[in-house]
Amino acid sequence: MDESARKITVNDSRINIVFKSQDLLEITSEQAEDMALISNHYESAADIFRDMREMIGLEKVKDLIYEIYALIQVKKFRDEQGLKSSKQVYHMIFKGNPGTGKTTVARIISKMLNRMGVLSKGHLVEVERADLVGEYIGHTALKTRELVKKAMGGILFIDEAYSLARGGEKDFGKEAIDCLVKVMEDKSEDLIIILAGYPNEMGDFLEINTGLPSRFPIQISFDDYSTDELMLIAMKMATEKDYNITSDAMIKLKELIQYEKDIRNHFSNARYVRNVIEKAIRLQAVRLMGRPGNISKQNLMDLLARDISSKTMETSLNNHIIFQ
Repeated sequence: MDESARKITVNDSRINIVFKSQDLLEITSEQAEDMALISNHYESAADIFRDMREMIGLEKVKDLIYEIYALIQVKKFRDEQGLKSSKQVYHMIFKGNPGTGKTTVARIISKMLNRMGVLSKGHLVEVERADLVGEYIGHTALKTRELVKKAMGGILFIDEAYSLARGGEKDFGKEAIDCLVKVMEDKSEDLIIILAGYPNEMGDFLEINTGLPSRFPIQISFDDYSTDELMLIAMKMATEKDYNITSDAMIKLKELIQYEKDIRNHFSNARYVRNVIEKAIRLQAVRLMGRPGNISKQNLMDLLARDISSKTMETSLNNHIIFQ
């Protein structure tokens, strides 16, 4: 098909393919197959960007994901035109507190790279120190190689990666790091490694081996969610489960979130919100079981202020009252 007869517009919210009307009337079976392949590719990309748009906040992270997408797509266009294109390395460092979306973003990236032909499977294998570090000499390398084999074709996501360097000279964590560095050199064709952890700790971790930073060209910082963003996340979580957070409950929830953000060095963000909502659902169930008479649909949906609970805040407030 003549390239000039096709117009492709791509951005993070719209992917449009427009053909001239005569092409639709006079096409061969081969051209129809080409059109189907193009359409399928961009429909797949649209699914990925829809997943991204549904994520609350993380605007800088979304921009970087689109940069990766655009880079891969333009490389394909250059290959089609016989132009030189350099080999790209996609190993990544994710820096951020718990509950800031690191694992969710890793899943989206693995799906995107699979659909774009960078990864053959696109699955995500999530591990931590205990999964990699063995109990005797040689055991760590064996465990690490087994996990690498399991992750081939996808992404090996290592959470709290800095813990691999926290055991001192005789600790087997260093053996896991050495093994991973070798894997990154030997098996970069169909495997991406993502190391994740707290910002300061990950910075210290990268300093233990001068070769580590250069092996992770993509480094993403996941900022804590704002209180308003966490409220949106809470409403999304509740709505997805067919629950409704009443206005009084919203006020109490916002107070709890702000309080936790103020007192925690490593606030768990969306993870904290999820725990509060799940506890509220349990407390609502207990409250409804003690309610006389019929329980309406609205009763079953509403989460009230009394259902929103935080032992940390309540204990702190009680202590404040006692010691006044």
